[in-house]
Amino acid sequence: MSQYFSVGKLVATHGLKGELVLQHSLGKSTGLKSLEVIFLEHRKDSFLPYFVTEVRVKSAEEVYLSLEGIDSKEQARPLSQKEVWLQETDFTRLAGKTKPIALLGFRVIDGENDLGEIVEVIEQPLQVLCKIFMQGKEVLIPLHECTLDRVDQASKMVYVTLPDGLLDVYLVQ
Repeated sequence: MSQYFSVGKLVATHGLKGELVLQHSLGKSTGLKSLEVIFLEHRKDSFLPYFVTEVRVKSAEEVYLSLEGIDSKEQARPLSQKEVWLQETDFTRLAGKTKPIALLGFRVIDGENDLGEIVEVIEQPLQVLCKIFMQGKEVLIPLHECTLDRVDQASKMVYVTLPDGLLDVYLVQ
């Protein structure tokens, strides 16, 4: 089964011909010109493909998308505000290697303990939060100069030193 990564959101329609504005966090180095397909979540863990016919750069974080079969503002409007997902191969190819979103799928290691896989990256002004699941519960791991030890790109590991008691906040009932 393919793995999907959330890269942004369709934030608005543009013009009368069904273009959509995609706000993404893939990094400034990408214009998404080679993007052929995006996925929108139809139901929980069920993704529908939408084939891209044209991409135009609006800014570093936004592009205009034209999708196959979407030819009017009325057809585009229901897709607005939907989260956009890419398959793992496209995500790996398009994500800026130095952008926090590139950490999706990495494992978080605290000392000798493998805490879990990063399933979401939340960028805050002074730090990045990585969402993982431990014991069936959502846990947010802060990444900043005090907690981040190193990132091993080759083995897809993020090494951290977490403050005492941080995990207890999430895991103790």
